[in-house]
Amino acid sequence: MTATSGLSTFQLASPGLLRSVFRRHAAGVAVITARGDAGPVGFTATSLTSVSAEPPLLSFGIGTAASSWPAISGTDHIGVHILGEHQEDLAATFARSGADRFGPDTAWRDGPEGVPVLDDVPAWLVCRIVSRVPAGDHRIVLAEVVLGDSAGPGRPLLYHQGRFNALRD
Repeated sequence: MTATSGLSTFQLASPGLLRSVFRRHAAGVAVITARGDAGPVGFTATSLTSVSAEPPLLSFGIGTAASSWPAISGTDHIGVHILGEHQEDLAATFARSGADRFGPDTAWRDGPEGVPVLDDVPAWLVCRIVSRVPAGDHRIVLAEVVLGDSAGPGRPLLYHQGRFNALRD
């Protein structure tokens, strides 16, 4: 529904409005991983946020209907992987419902705390979950950084206008 006020036309709050606005917001692309009862799980996230430097905290959102939510809701540790511009296919795999996310095309290893760690990413962290905050049909997960590596290859992958993109020079 649209309305007019003065010089501007605006839409009333709706899920469509929120999606439309955030398509205009460029975001970094991350993959969150965890060890579930049936094996490794993971999903692509563009909601990753640095929260605090002392202690080192971050947050991300996950839908409670997501296939990874049961593992995230029951684990103590997660992996956070910043994807590089060379990893568009990996981002798409972890974003696609029903995909074999840890199949032969995904290079990964068991990392600290049993967390699946993806190979060849620009940076990764293992984090301890400290809180899961209800937020509508999602949960905001707050996690404390335990360890990681920021010396991987490549420049960051971005998500904008519904597509994965590389930085322009």
